[in-house]
Amino acid sequence: MDEFIIRALLAGSLVAAVAGLLGVFVVWRRMAFFGDTLSHSALLGVAIGMLLNIGFMVGVIVSTLLVGIILYLFQRQRRVSNDALLGILAHSGLALGLIALSFVQTQNVNLEDWLFGDVLTVTWTDVATIAGILLLVVIVMIWLWHPLLTLTIHEELAKVEGVNVNLVNMAFVILVALLVATAMQVVGALLITALLIIPASAARSFAKTPEQMAIYAALIGIISVLIGVLTSGYTDAPAGPCIVFASAAIFFASQATRLIQR
Repeated sequence: MDEFIIRALLAGSLVAAVAGLLGVFVVWRRMAFFGDTLSHSALLGVAIGMLLNIGFMVGVIVSTLLVGIILYLFQRQRRVSNDALLGILAHSGLALGLIALSFVQTQNVNLEDWLFGDVLTVTWTDVATIAGILLLVVIVMIWLWHPLLTLTIHEELAKVEGVNVNLVNMAFVILVALLVATAMQVVGALLITALLIIPASAARSFAKTPEQMAIYAALIGIISVLIGVLTSGYTDAPAGPCIVFASAAIFFASQATRLIQR
């Protein structure tokens, strides 16, 4: 197996496993459009990284965190509905990112790679960076698991149990933003949300507990990366869409199995 395939499998599996862990909460809390909002704003981070010469990853992390915090703060008001607010931030972030990228045309920018991902080009440095960021996400997520689960089930119950609702919500927004930033090279800005919601939705058909659903979602994500990367490596099809299509195939298979069992 070629070394670039091994790097792609490692990077993709790391991202998919953590996406499964966070994705169950995205599904439970019906936050799919939230992931889209952060992923669209990631293109602005690419431009920021190039304009300020601070690196793509740093720029994407800065932009997604900024949009995530803005979104959290604006959600506390009642004049604009959440879905409208998400749509406004998603499309304005995407538009601003494309405008900003037009000012860095002198540099070698392949917009398609950022939109759909190119995990086959990751280096060992990229793998190490992705692993470090995602390790931090997992550590914080383990600490947040019980309060976030309680908050997801019933907000008033969480408050009674002494959960700091604002802190937990903000921490979750930051974790999703970090995942989006690290996932761009794997599936691209337009497909990140699919990696969050499809494996988690597929896992829902088999899991009996929240912990099982998170584990199954991570495993389905890893299997999707394995199938997608190998398919891409041997057919020259784009890796990101192959990964997402593989996870979608698993989802539909899980739904068919569930119908048969009934």
